[in-house]
Amino acid sequence: MSILLDADTTFIVQGITGREAVNLTRECLDYGAGAKVVGGVTPGRRGRDVHGVPVFDTVEQAVEHHGGPIDGSVVTVPPAFTKDAVFEAIENGVKLVVIVTERIPRADVAQMVELATMRGARIIGPNCLGIIVPDVIKMGGIGGPAKDAAKSYTPGPVGVMSRSGGMTTEISSTLSAAGLGQSTAVSIGGDAIIGSAYAELMPLFEADEQTEAIVIYTEPGGRMEAQLARWVRDNDSRLPIVAFMAGRFMDEMPGMSFGHAGTIVEGKEDTATEKIARLGEAGITVAEEIAEIPDLVKAKLAERTTA
Repeated sequence: MSILLDADTTFIVQGITGREAVNLTRECLDYGAGAKVVGGVTPGRRGRDVHGVPVFDTVEQAVEHHGGPIDGSVVTVPPAFTKDAVFEAIENGVKLVVIVTERIPRADVAQMVELATMRGARIIGPNCLGIIVPDVIKMGGIGGPAKDAAKSYTPGPVGVMSRSGGMTTEISSTLSAAGLGQSTAVSIGGDAIIGSAYAELMPLFEADEQTEAIVIYTEPGGRMEAQLARWVRDNDSRLPIVAFMAGRFMDEMPGMSFGHAGTIVEGKEDTATEKIARLGEAGITVAEEIAEIPDLVKAKLAERTTA
């Protein structure tokens, strides 16, 4: 099994004729069994195609051409137009929206997340690389070209969530090298406001029979780790979790800007030290180095087996 995606998931690419989107579309079509990219949307480009994928002026036209609801959309349009593109997708029945675009105004992101909640849709991102189910399907640029993604991601029992797109692949590659494949890996986005944080994805992993453990990559800034720790305690999660906290040096350099837009430390609770303590209180092991993660996961899985 997996979460969010499977081999039958259909999706479109909004902004498909842009250079990044053209490459992204090729990567998705080539990976696994080949993603079902049923259309692309770029206003004024209707009638063209990108790697055989028909291009339309609107999402409505893509849905009509498909002959029924489309499951998802990868949004790659410029920041000023992202909100309109996401609204258009959601209002035309798309339930899973992966937003690759970065530097979107916070107010726009908040409105997109609010509409998604109202319509029963889910947003992944913004400023993310997407989702991958190893050897099956990927939605977004996660893992890069298909041949590279195939080397980094392998099927297995570990769910991966990461605020960094590149580190989603780095951690998954480290797990794969140690014989620990992934059920689903999600690049959740590095911005201050995102559509789906750790705690919001945990119920999906919790219900997935394939997933037996979780690895997260996180950073200073924001309240996501506190939400995760609370969710784990409140729901008595069956899944052991191993985390890696980047940017610990920020605690010694107050006021420094680092990495993603989400790494804005607004108070003591946002610091790496406080987050590590909070995760530990919830039984979540925090690795000192990425190389330690596979052994920590194996140890937690062994504990479950003997318990």
